[in-house]
Amino acid sequence: MKQKVDSIVVSQKEIAPAIFDLWIETVIARDAKPGQFIGVFPENKSTLLPRPISICEVSEDRKSLRIVYRIAGQGTAEFSKLTAGDHVQVMGTLGNGFPVEEGKGKKVFLMGGGIGIPPMLQLAKTLNEQNGGKAGIQTVVGYRDDKTFLKEDLERYSEVYIATEDGSVGTKGNIMDAVRENGISADVIFACGPMPMLRAIKKFAEETNIPAYISLEEHMACGVGACLGCVVKTKEVDHHSHVNNARICTDGPVFEAKEVEI
Repeated sequence: MKQKVDSIVVSQKEIAPAIFDLWIETVIARDAKPGQFIGVFPENKSTLLPRPISICEVSEDRKSLRIVYRIAGQGTAEFSKLTAGDHVQVMGTLGNGFPVEEGKGKKVFLMGGGIGIPPMLQLAKTLNEQNGGKAGIQTVVGYRDDKTFLKEDLERYSEVYIATEDGSVGTKGNIMDAVRENGISADVIFACGPMPMLRAIKKFAEETNIPAYISLEEHMACGVGACLGCVVKTKEVDHHSHVNNARICTDGPVFEAKEVEI
């Protein structure tokens, strides 16, 4: 159920240049699913709309959730100053999330690039619980350099393969290069990251006939359907608007790759 609530900062730290790791105590954590996101409101009252940020992890008692975000503007710069005990207004949970049941008993790829990596953590954690261990859960993540944030967290729940643009860690290149270099395969793909990466995954999924579920969260602006800045072209006609469009924030952010044109 979507609600706007007052939440309390548990902790925050910078884990890579301009990338922050924030834990928030909030009732929203109770119903959070992998691939969903929350809207975080800046204190500045002239800013009416929240900033959409993906859920990275949920605490075991489901009283807190974790977001890992990059400073991208005034709102996120403000969030980076939050410290333990501060209050912050949060809306959630938002979005449809990943269809975790599609990975039950299967060999899966969790593919993340840049700030699309954080939602892979709760997904890996949930699949690990569902499948009784990390066998078959393969996380393939891409970074620019050796600032491999969340690597150790992901390794607790999955086998991790890394690609870096500069070749400083793992495979030099992108995540598809890492797949080829390591000779790994999967029955289903879950992915989140920049659009060029998602296009490559969509192409790979079509060529190999593997179902792929991709999160298009990178393109969300307000996260609540108000700004219409995150429209994506779809294969099927939308029942409400009667056009081949969907709003990523309200109809997604997760779509089956073959259903969207990117």
